Amino acid sequence: MAVPTNKKELINDIKTTYSKLKKDLEDIPLKSTKTKELEGHAKHTNMSVCNLVSYLIGWGELVLKWDRKMKNNKQVDFPETGYKWNELGKLANKFYLDYEHLSYLELLEKLDKVFVEILEIIENDSNKELYQTAWYGKWTKGKMIQFNTALPYKNARTRIRRWKKSKEIT
Repeated sequence: MAVPTNKKELINDIKTTYSKLKKDLEDIPLKSTKTKELEGHAKHTNMSVCNLVSYLIGWGELVLKWDRKMKNNKQVDFPETGYKWNELGKLANKFYLDYEHLSYLELLEKLDKVFVEILEIIENDSNKELYQTAWYGKWTKGKMIQFNTALPYKNARTRIRRWKKSKEIT
């Protein structure tokens, strides 16, 4: 799919990538979701399917937080307070810990909730707000949302499918 350049394309990209990812996540046996067998987000680490879903929730929650703060004219610490862009492996570990108390099914429910809330943000913003105004440095809001939703969904799906193939999970 081409990189979204407007509100309609962004909504379509997020819905399409999420739908495909969700389908791949739903048929994973529960007993396999906590085993750390997927390539991790930090170099030379492994993560579980639960960690991967936690990572997606974490980034989604950040998008929601950024939006809330920006709308209230508050300063946003990108990517997150206490983390720099070159410390994303550490941030991934934070997300794993933030949601480790949730079961796999609870994680999937939370991921759905975050997905819906992000779509609501997009629906409530104009195309101009999403793609014709700088939001963070040179990046538009639409681009930042896409960077932190659709692209990670695609990446996660690739990891899940590779792992499922290696484990002969169909």
